[in-house]
Amino acid sequence: MKHFLLTKFVFLVFSMGVLFAQDRTVSGTVTDFGSSNPLPGVTVQVKGGDGVITDINGRYRINVPNEEAILVFSSIGYLSDEVRVGARSVIDIDLVENIEQLSEVIVVGYGTQLKQDLTGNIAKVSGKDMENIPVPSVEGALQGRAAGVFVESGNGKVGQGMKVRVRGAASVSGDNQPLYVVDGVIITSDNLSGVGAATNPLADINFNDIESMEVLKDASATAIYGSRGANGVIVITTKSGKSGQTQYNFNAQYGASSPTRLRNFVQGEDYTMLIREAAANADRVENDDFWVGFVDSRIDLFRGGTEPGSTNSDWQREAFQDARFQQYDFSANGGDEKTRFYISGQYTDQDGILIKNNLERISGRLKLEHKASERVSLGMNMSLSRTVNNRVAPDNEFANPMQLVAQPPITPIRNEFGELNDRPITPYYNGLVEAEFADFVTTVFRNISKVYADIQITPELKFHSQVGVDILTQNEDRFQASNTLAGIAADNTGVGLSRWVQVSNYINTNYLNYQKVVGRSVIDATLGFEYQDIRRDFTRVQGQGIPNDDLRKLASAADITVGRSDLIQTRFVSYFARINYKLADKYLISLNNRYDGSSRFGADNRFGFFPSASVGWIASDEGFLSGVESLSFLKPRVSYGLAGNAAIGDYTHFGLYEAASLAGVPGLRPFQVANPDLGWETTAQLNAGIDFGFFNDRITGEIDYYKKVTNDLLLAVPIPNTSGFNSVSSNLGSVENEGIEFVLNTQNISRQNFSWNSSFNIAFNRNIVTSIGDQEIIDTGAGRYMNVVQEGSPLGAFLGAEYAGVDPATGDAIWFLNREVRDGETTVTVDGREATNNFNSAEFVILGDPNADYFGGFNNNFTFGNFDLTVFLQWVGGFQIHRAGDGFMGGNQDWVDNQLASQLDRWQQPGDITDIPEARFGLLNGQQQRSSRYLSDGDYLRLKTVSFGYTFPKSFTDRISVRTARVYVQGQNLLTFTNYDGWDPEVTTDFLASNVFQSIDFYSAPQARTYTVGLSIGF
Repeated sequence: MKHFLLTKFVFLVFSMGVLFAQDRTVSGTVTDFGSSNPLPGVTVQVKGGDGVITDINGRYRINVPNEEAILVFSSIGYLSDEVRVGARSVIDIDLVENIEQLSEVIVVGYGTQLKQDLTGNIAKVSGKDMENIPVPSVEGALQGRAAGVFVESGNGKVGQGMKVRVRGAASVSGDNQPLYVVDGVIITSDNLSGVGAATNPLADINFNDIESMEVLKDASATAIYGSRGANGVIVITTKSGKSGQTQYNFNAQYGASSPTRLRNFVQGEDYTMLIREAAANADRVENDDFWVGFVDSRIDLFRGGTEPGSTNSDWQREAFQDARFQQYDFSANGGDEKTRFYISGQYTDQDGILIKNNLERISGRLKLEHKASERVSLGMNMSLSRTVNNRVAPDNEFANPMQLVAQPPITPIRNEFGELNDRPITPYYNGLVEAEFADFVTTVFRNISKVYADIQITPELKFHSQVGVDILTQNEDRFQASNTLAGIAADNTGVGLSRWVQVSNYINTNYLNYQKVVGRSVIDATLGFEYQDIRRDFTRVQGQGIPNDDLRKLASAADITVGRSDLIQTRFVSYFARINYKLADKYLISLNNRYDGSSRFGADNRFGFFPSASVGWIASDEGFLSGVESLSFLKPRVSYGLAGNAAIGDYTHFGLYEAASLAGVPGLRPFQVANPDLGWETTAQLNAGIDFGFFNDRITGEIDYYKKVTNDLLLAVPIPNTSGFNSVSSNLGSVENEGIEFVLNTQNISRQNFSWNSSFNIAFNRNIVTSIGDQEIIDTGAGRYMNVVQEGSPLGAFLGAEYAGVDPATGDAIWFLNREVRDGETTVTVDGREATNNFNSAEFVILGDPNADYFGGFNNNFTFGNFDLTVFLQWVGGFQIHRAGDGFMGGNQDWVDNQLASQLDRWQQPGDITDIPEARFGLLNGQQQRSSRYLSDGDYLRLKTVSFGYTFPKSFTDRISVRTARVYVQGQNLLTFTNYDGWDPEVTTDFLASNVFQSIDFYSAPQARTYTVGLSIGF
């Protein structure tokens, strides 16, 4: 009630402006002369007096003193116009573009601004740049197109979670993903999978419906979102209807995908030779004859009764399928001056490159806007989708198709009866059994909708109120038949799992916007209140003892082994304000703040205040630069402010108990120690940038320097075991990100029959953990994985032994000591440094950084006659990847796994110079994975997208009674230039992916190379 009263009070205070309104009112719409699109942000001023600014639909209302009044219409990027009012009450006007000035409308938090007026840093990606790209989610379409926004698809599975980092990672335990806002609704974007690897909630959104995506990066832009802005904010605006005759658009595309890269493995004869040699070497070292006999018996077993040399199975090829892609889009939009609509539908069916992997989505959107009166506008925006994702097992399971490469090439895939060979004929579980006799399906139903009203209280004051919902229902069903790995473990019966989760996300937003022109000053102020309630319901049931493999639901299970349900509820209450001030069209000031309260934090720190301030100066309008003819625009700007991170556990601050039983008697036991002082992670960010334009804006761009310091990290701090607990969540520690971003847009050639435009961006970021409290290091790698959190090093830095190569005299793997030699210790000198063949004697050191030093993209658009061509390059550099799976497939035949062809270059006799140690079966000669032996540079340059199209001339389309028609072909991930030794350098294994565990390749599928052909028709 108190929140309602406060909102009402603010509303009444602003409404006092009504008392001073004049009797004579003029209204109208300002549009672009060339496109007839409405123009927001246009200043409409009574000459010599005050003025107003057009809204997002180009509409305005202004009080005038009399019929002799003259209205002046002005906007950066357009030629000003003056109109005498006369007896008219409605004045519509078209403004002509002024190519000498750079102008673009940018969607900001709770409003819009002209790009020239921005004092913060916001990257805009047009929906046109993302249309029809054959990727399943919006982040994939964003990759490489916005400076400072790092996007990584961890592997080639469709429907998987994706990593997005805006200006680096700032949290150790909290979420580092940005906040997503769709048409003003803060949506659910976190992983909801409880079965294996992460799923991607953003895969439910049809990005062909997107008009633009704005990435809010600095504090001036993100502070308006307060406690959730520290990781950046991605604002998605969907397409709207346009007044006029109804226009219909249809698009169909078909395609196929294949792996971007395959690895070379040894063939059957080489495998037999190598494993026998490894056994003989092991017996020599141990002065025994056990391993030769053991290996010979395994070779006979693995052949499955076939003759020696008769089988050479390509298990890697078995992991992949002929991946097909088809997508159909339909939309219609139109309306009149009072009512506009946009309606769309899409069907997508995309196979992953891995067997049994597929994503199918059907979605629809309805957007209505209605001007109920001169003062009131109403609207609704509703999207519904159903996504079915046929998934494969996480990377660390033998059921994952990529782990088929471990099977020996001498093992036939099927026996003489056509049945799949499995253990003991295969040394490991045959993942093809999983593909034929198991199902793993995730089905998501999604409703993202809102209704809203805009009330023009006075010509200067508008009230906006909306109610939004995001209801996501996800069902995960997994069935494994009696002959699968899980089924055999369950006494040769089928096993099943069903997990249901529903997230009900309700959000109410109310704000007042005041826009006033007073002489040479323009004031734009926003004051608002927001309330969000998020409820997460979970139910999980597991069972076994399913007697028939055709019965694939838990109703048939004889034994329900797990039955559990949970409820988590989160609430946010927020007050926000912003004031933008512009003087003489060149001096700019912006103040933002948000006061947030969250149920996720302790009673002593439940509310947080997140302010920011920024200034800008359009220096190109100053007289002293008027003589620089080549300079068309120059604006330096500076911002500083705070934003927070609330993406932690919901009840982390509470002292909790959990249900327990002793001898069948139910009870409770302590589970978590309380910390009422738990509060926000807070990120302070400084940004200094400059926007520029040259040669009538044929060259435009931005250069930005930023420094982000995140304090009060949410970390689990160890406490004495005598307390009954291992740790308590506390605020301590800090992470720093510092970087430079550069954007350059050019109109290289602009002729009637030929044009060439380019857009280039690159970002450099340095990430350092500056403090983790009293802890020296956080290391949870469990002996195999190298990512750690250590003061003075990047987040997730690789810590391990430094590989020195192979001792040419003995074939031993050796590591640099990285410490003083102890008395009696035997070492080898390599390049003047001491090395040892005892892995446990080598001092662990920081070996590499999983965070990219730089990344970016370069897009080129060509038109020649009716043809168009787009070529887009994307790159990432300055980071390393841990090839954790190579410890098995690149381990110089330490065990029975098939080996990479590179292992044939092993050490064989004294004097051999190689990095591959002598093959010794079962003796770990260099296979220790926590070593730089399995660390590679991950730098890559990718020919990301090439699209070539032809638009049919109007003379042809008129004959077939259509408005437009275009055919096109395009390719995605066509070429990858890299020295990386694995399948693909864009990788983080899915079962580990987190803030700390990054850039790990453990049997992770490569990215998909996709070719499509399409047809677009408008009528």
